[in-house]
Amino acid sequence: QLQLVESGGGLVQPGGSLRLSCAASGFTLETYTIGWFRQAPGKEREGVSCISGSTGNTYYRDSVKGRFTISRDNAKNTVYLQMNSLKPEDTAVYYCAAQRRCSWYEYDFMGQGTQVTVSS
Repeated sequence: QLQLVESGGGLVQPGGSLRLSCAASGFTLETYTIGWFRQAPGKEREGVSCISGSTGNTYYRDSVKGRFTISRDNAKNTVYLQMNSLKPEDTAVYYCAAQRRCSWYEYDFMGQGTQVTVSS
């Protein structure tokens, strides 16, 4: 069974940091590109970052460049999203998804999400 499970969300103050994890099972990370998406209340889901399964190349939405870093540990079959200098507008449910290629819109399957709240 192909599955993705996110963890690491929580409440953090503006300027703080969180690291999200996306644990994959039923496949290896080289098989799929893994993307992070987020959805804030009342807004559409948007792609945030992705890492290519074959090349390891990384991509970021402009609004998170320089603040977020995506990485992977093949031995643990886990992808991470390190989020620094968090802003209230980063508040959302964050999802990881398996993709055929990096895209801000398309994916094959997705995890259940983890809530990130940035507030003082």
